[in-house]
Amino acid sequence: MQNILLILGTARQENMSQKAFNFVHEVLNNNPNLQVTPLYVSDFLSSRTQELQGSKLEAYKNLISNADGLIIVSPEYNHSFPGELKLLLDNAYSEYNGKPVAICGVSDGAYGGARMAEQLKLVLSAFQMNIINASVNFTFVKEVFLEDGSMHKIDLYTQKVNGMVESMIKYSK
Repeated sequence: MQNILLILGTARQENMSQKAFNFVHEVLNNNPNLQVTPLYVSDFLSSRTQELQGSKLEAYKNLISNADGLIIVSPEYNHSFPGELKLLLDNAYSEYNGKPVAICGVSDGAYGGARMAEQLKLVLSAFQMNIINASVNFTFVKEVFLEDGSMHKIDLYTQKVNGMVESMIKYSK
């Protein structure tokens, strides 16, 4: 059984990434070989720039250490990733070493967060993580997801998420 840490990389209220995160979480939960632990950036960060401390820091590092791999679902803000995601990631280092990580980009444009993913890969490589090239880009997210969270192209995106997970499992063994 692979323990996958699924991270929502934004703390903005009513963000469209939450719908993509929920979809990825559901697809992962349908795989009997995976144990999925959701992590929300908003649960760990305070309202100002500072390092995690005490029990929050210990909990975060334990989640990373116990994960066989990470999947980050993140929106693209001005061709990059949210600052709160970077603030969270900076609270660990050795715990990331050698862990496979995959990225799901979310945007309302045609690139689906691809530019954000390229920026994030620079940071993840500095943590000595194994970056999985099989990624999922949720393009035109306001058209793909309906108000109730259901989505168009469900079969296509399910196939993409499953392919990404297969690649991740190969690297985590």
